[in-house]
Amino acid sequence: MSNSITSAAGEHHVLCQLLRRDWIASLAPANAQNVDILCTDKNSKKHCSIQVKTRRGRFTKSSGWIMNEKHETIIADALFYVFVDLGKPTDPINSYILPSRVVADYIRRNHRAWLATPGRYGQPHNDTKTRKFQPDCSNINPIIEDTKTFIDQYPPGWVNQYRENWRILGLPNG
Repeated sequence: MSNSITSAAGEHHVLCQLLRRDWIASLAPANAQNVDILCTDKNSKKHCSIQVKTRRGRFTKSSGWIMNEKHETIIADALFYVFVDLGKPTDPINSYILPSRVVADYIRRNHRAWLATPGRYGQPHNDTKTRKFQPDCSNINPIIEDTKTFIDQYPPGWVNQYRENWRILGLPNG
């Protein structure tokens, strides 16, 4: 499956979840900055924007969704991320719905913790623009002071509170 097909599958999955909850939802124009889906309630009194990140496969210690350093600063009250894990074709699809402020904080702090943790052979990691949204951070060394508070805030399983939590969007019928 190509990246564009994987992305489209994730976006259409999120659209389906929103529409089946009686929300009005639509794909944003192609290449809209920071937004993939726009949605509102039937009375247009509540709205939100969604950025969808999609991956195939199941979580491992080093797996996650690829992000960019810009995601450390994209914060808006009505902006949410939906991380879609398609798994294998026979697996159920898992979605994690998070506010942009949580994602920005996590991406920034996770990257700093990764930089502070030595590589496989003890070498320092090189800083890049690439970031990862990893639901399992057990590969981060908790002995290093810079990483201890990060691990305390984002312990293994922390992301499960957001799994299929469509109500977080603040729209009716969550």
